[in-house]
Amino acid sequence: MKTRKKVCREIYKRYQRAGKKDKAKILSEYSRTLDYNRDYLAHLLANWGKTRHSVLDGKLVKYAAKEPAKGRQKATASKKTGRHGKYNEAFFEVLKGVWELFDYQCGKLLAPLIRGMIHFLAVEYNLDEERRALLETVSPATIDRKLRKEKERCRVKGISATKRGTLLKSQIPIRVCFDRDERKPGYFELDTLSHCGARASGQFCQTLTVTDVGSGWTEARALLNNAHRWVKERIIQTREDLPFPMLGIDSDNGGEFINHQLLDWCVQNKIKFTRSRPYRKNDNCFVEQKNFDVVRKTVGYSRFEGGKALKALENVYRYLNPLLNFWYPTMRLIAKEKLPSGRYKKIYEKDPKPPYMRLLESPFISDECKAGLLGRAALFNPIELKRRMDKARERLLKLSVIESSIPSGKVL
Repeated sequence: MKTRKKVCREIYKRYQRAGKKDKAKILSEYSRTLDYNRDYLAHLLANWGKTRHSVLDGKLVKYAAKEPAKGRQKATASKKTGRHGKYNEAFFEVLKGVWELFDYQCGKLLAPLIRGMIHFLAVEYNLDEERRALLETVSPATIDRKLRKEKERCRVKGISATKRGTLLKSQIPIRVCFDRDERKPGYFELDTLSHCGARASGQFCQTLTVTDVGSGWTEARALLNNAHRWVKERIIQTREDLPFPMLGIDSDNGGEFINHQLLDWCVQNKIKFTRSRPYRKNDNCFVEQKNFDVVRKTVGYSRFEGGKALKALENVYRYLNPLLNFWYPTMRLIAKEKLPSGRYKKIYEKDPKPPYMRLLESPFISDECKAGLLGRAALFNPIELKRRMDKARERLLKLSVIESSIPSGKVL
């Protein structure tokens, strides 16, 4: 700093007498030499050597900076500056509890979720008017900032057990993306997820995930294994339980989907059956993103085998599915724009919504289906559903087969 001051003391007079172009040259040269910002250096050189005077009581007074008094300096150092915090410790404890209860969601999803079930949360946490008002108005950025220290979690990676189906590929057309008319509710993407732990040998349970492209409606179904029979039965069961018709399905090239049983059933029921390109997961992006967000975050990476584990897994999804579809908000991709650089910019909805809200707003859903949706939503208490799902998950984890390479009870 002493050297910098010496340099500034040598050039400030030349700078103050120079014209506009010469001042620009001086700034360009010495800003790099002194490692100063150009604006700061310009302010420093323009005001170097100048003093401030004022007339006080008829006398000319010269102003000069002075070191603060020792007592004042200590008091200032010990006193916290800035605005007082709006969100107190009591609010943080409630926010942390809600965040942990609903599986550690990000601020953009947690904020609309809190607003949608604030009446249930007020009863569950016995909220006063102040904390309730803060929860209703807290922004997603504030949620992420307040929970930053709580978000340190270890991650483990699962094993893919998908085996390609070699038959019928010529009879099942490839779908690269969904057209605009297929973005309406009723067109689903399908995928299976293995609960094999650290090894893919032997028989283990699977999860069939079915996601509607238009609304984000998601159903998770437990399978004893990925045999053709079980996959077909779970798809039929899902179709019967849906509050709106199934118009088409799209899967990857796994043998559990590419088979005669499923193809014949789709032809008989006039359901459009397509498949993605091999080794292109982005073709099934709507369901692929649910593998972690829905399944792994709920039941983890442990190994589940046998009938007891299957029933326990079914019990977990019994409570998880209504939470996903009636209460958990999701962000839907609206459009993609190609930038001049060649990259694509993704545009999402500004306000995340639960899937059933999108169905209520859709012009393609009949009034009868919408009335059924409203009737279903009135039957559920999200806090009670989550409590029951947690108990069902605890029973499931007790049935997991502990693998030596995976920490026991590890659930993200």
